[in-house]
Amino acid sequence: MPKQAQTLSCSDQDRKVLEEWARSRTQEARLVERARIIVQCLQGNSVSEIARSLKVRPNTVIDWRRRFEREGLAGLTDRARSGKPPRYDADFRKKVLAVLEQLPPKGQAVWDGPAIARHLKTSVHAVWRVLRKEGVCLSRQRSWCVSTDPEFSVKAADIVGLYLNPPEKALVISVDEKPSIQALERGTGYVETDSGKIVRGFKSTYKRHGTLNLFAALEVATGAIHTQITRQKRRLEFLAFMDQVMAEMPEDQEIHVILDNYCIHKRNDPWLSAHPNVFFHFTPTSASWLNQVEIWFGILSRKALKGGSFRNVEELRHAIEAFVAVYGPTAKPFVWRKREVKGSQLRNTIVNLRN
Repeated sequence: MPKQAQTLSCSDQDRKVLEEWARSRTQEARLVERARIIVQCLQGNSVSEIARSLKVRPNTVIDWRRRFEREGLAGLTDRARSGKPPRYDADFRKKVLAVLEQLPPKGQAVWDGPAIARHLKTSVHAVWRVLRKEGVCLSRQRSWCVSTDPEFSVKAADIVGLYLNPPEKALVISVDEKPSIQALERGTGYVETDSGKIVRGFKSTYKRHGTLNLFAALEVATGAIHTQITRQKRRLEFLAFMDQVMAEMPEDQEIHVILDNYCIHKRNDPWLSAHPNVFFHFTPTSASWLNQVEIWFGILSRKALKGGSFRNVEELRHAIEAFVAVYGPTAKPFVWRKREVKGSQLRNTIVNLRN
């Protein structure tokens, strides 16, 4: 006569959990099977009966019953396994990053995935996994501009101070020119790519129909913009534009003008003497990003110039004037900020960024 196993018992809370697992349609199948085994054990069914009803081996029922008796619900989950030893460990990661510090192979300007794999005599997929995990994008590029002006701190503080804390009852305007805007004529439309995406299409050939220059003055406090389109960009045109801007400004108010170091902006002492309420503030060399009007030029380029087709300079002129007319009523001041460029980003190194 076969030996009768003792009736299994557990708390009401554990029984409730087991019954939920046994009925579940979302839990792992192996956990559902184990829960069903224990539920039938709790009901007093024999090992052979449980094995037949669940179509498992009797030893399987015995093993999970013993595990539950010793460990409870936790005994029904899989134990941690060592798994296959990693082939690409921390040392491999260090080797990949160290390669990027070396000179690229002969015939290449920079490293890429296949070149690193050949150098290390390993799988290119393993190299790409490391690079993806570390967030290293070898094909993407960013540029930076570092001013070498010895008075950078003083000049930058002056400009930023005008933005954040301008003098009382004074106007701050940001002035610059966008030179040589080309009137390009070329076919445009929409095309479907191999992936099925619909994108803007441009004909590879185009015609040049001359250029225009755009002077712009941005009122920092309001975002209002003043513009003038010219064929040339000499000191004569610059001062004529400044005369136009000053004619629209209150005569009894201080006007602080932010400019870059372009030659036509300097040596204008006679004009400044005729306008004693106007003060020029020059950005440091190689720091045109301190000039807020550059932000507006970027908006103009994206919305009115990029992707446009102009059969002559007059069409280009009308496009610029139309954008200025539409932009004016909705103009708002910019919230000026600039991402800090850390010193480590300027060195030809990568290991210090990943450690």
